[in-house]
This record gives sequence, structure tokens and C-alpha cells, in this order.
Amino acid sequence: MIDLSQKKILVTGGAGFLGKQVVQQLIEAGAQAENITVPRSKDYDLCQLEACQAVVKGQDMIVHLAAHVGGIGLNREKPAELFYDNLMMGTQLIHSAYQEGVEKFICVGTICAYPKFTPVPFKEEDLWIGYPEETNAPYGIAKKALLVQLESYRLQYGFNGIYLLPVNLYGPEDNFNPASSHVIPALIRKVYEAQQAGATELKVWGDGSPTREFLYSTDAARGIVMAAQSYDSSEPVNLGTNFEISIKDLVELICELMEFTGELIWETDKPNGQPRRCLDTQRAKEKFGFEAQMSLREGLKNTIDWYRDNAAAIA
Repeated sequence: MIDLSQKKILVTGGAGFLGKQVVQQLIEAGAQAENITVPRSKDYDLCQLEACQAVVKGQDMIVHLAAHVGGIGLNREKPAELFYDNLMMGTQLIHSAYQEGVEKFICVGTICAYPKFTPVPFKEEDLWIGYPEETNAPYGIAKKALLVQLESYRLQYGFNGIYLLPVNLYGPEDNFNPASSHVIPALIRKVYEAQQAGATELKVWGDGSPTREFLYSTDAARGIVMAAQSYDSSEPVNLGTNFEISIKDLVELICELMEFTGELIWETDKPNGQPRRCLDTQRAKEKFGFEAQMSLREGLKNTIDWYRDNAAAIA
């Protein structure tokens, strides 16, 4: 296990939703707060090689969380930006880290890298059996290319990079912007605003049939830090809960927790996204002992409470 106490650690995206949790988990695992650097996008555009070269200088470890990411709506609206930004950020950062002699690179990928019709539960060895779901393929393929890069750099240069595949994340401080948010924060906001408006119905994209798996942000951060300390292999690793829920059941659970009793209107002309998502999480358990701890119901309660407390500021 790597002793983090004297390591200089760069966390890209460290000021974001997941990043704040990762920084906290690094400190709890022994890292010194003053040795953790969080580059801000206003100061460093990581799509530019010079910025990547600047931020990696003097670092021992890099946790790459920064991403241009959103829900189905953003994926449909800006596929070119999502492909270019995520590919350029990741590939130039990895190359710069290798050139700088960084000891370890932790790349956080995406569940969108999996093929559209992956056998459920998703096993890491099935990453290459087909093309990703069309609406998020540009994003998913850009992130999956970084896995190939890390494997190649390990083979040719002995560069120590690992690749993690967290399932859909959620939790307090998530992105609740309706233009770019993922399903849980988007639904919580929709229900809240329906309640505020006294609405008696709620419109929801798709038909409710797809299934998803959700990982609480604190659990995800803990898994990332455990891997950073204890995992050294080119094989990608899923991070999840191995608990699958349909969008219909998820919407009904959120409505129950928020005490919304209006009618659900399914907009079946809108896309469903990938039919099913549920991860096989054995590799993470076997290789570095990670298991999720937060139940979906409890995690949703925490997220709903946080949003209610902060809705005025977010709006």
C-alpha cells in the first residue's frame, strides 16, 4: 500500500462534485492537505498541452477526474465538444505525466464506455464487445481511448497508470442544472419545482423501462483512493454497488421520499438511453477490498435534503 503522507498529489476536477470527496478521502487516508493541488479551469485549460505540462510538474501522483460531462440532453447537443475535450484533456495529461516521471496516474473513466448491449452485470472484459449507446458514444469512446493509452504506456514505458470505471454517481453537491445534469439530480429538481408550482403531474423522459445502477459520491471517492493506494495493473476496474433499479422505480422512489403524489407522464418520444446498466463489482473487491456502503434510499434522502437546503442558491 502506498503511503500518501509525503506524496504530492494533483487532483484534476478536485473542486467538483466528486473531486471534493476525493480530496477529503485522500486526507483521511494520510495525505497532507498542503500537498494536494487542485488546478482550476480558469487558470489551466487542460485541453492545451502547455497547461497539462505545467500542472504535472513536481507531482508524485495524479488523480484525473476532470471531464466535460452531462446527461442525455448534453450528449445529443454537444457530441463533438464532449469527444474533443475529454480526449485532449486525458491524453495530453497522461503523456505529460509520463514525461515528468510521475509515479502513478489514476484515470477515472466512465460507464458510458461499455457497449450498448453489454451482458448484465457488466464485466470489465466485455468493454470491447460492441459499440457504446449512440447518444453517449462520443464521450464514452474518448474516455475509453485513455484506457488504451495507459495500457500502451505501461507496456512500452513502464508507466504506472490505472483505469477505474465508476457507475452513475449521485449525492449532495451534484450538478442540478437541468441542461446538463444526470438522472437523479434532474429528477429531484423536477419534483421539487413541481411541488413549488403546485403541479399535479410530472413529465419524465422515456418510458421508464431502462435500468441503472447508482454509486454515492463518498463511496466512489473512497474506492478511487483505495485503488490509488493499493491497485497496480492495466486491467480496468468497475466501481459500483451491483444494485440495479429501473428508471420507473427510481422516479417512484424519489416521489415517495419527496412526498410528491402527482401523476407521472412518460414522454415516450424522448430517448431512453442505454437499456440496462449494472456492474459486476468483484474485481474491485478482490483487488483492493472495495465495497459500497451507502444504500440507494439513504443516499437519495441525503441528496434530497441537501438540494432542498440549497435550492434557492442553485436557482
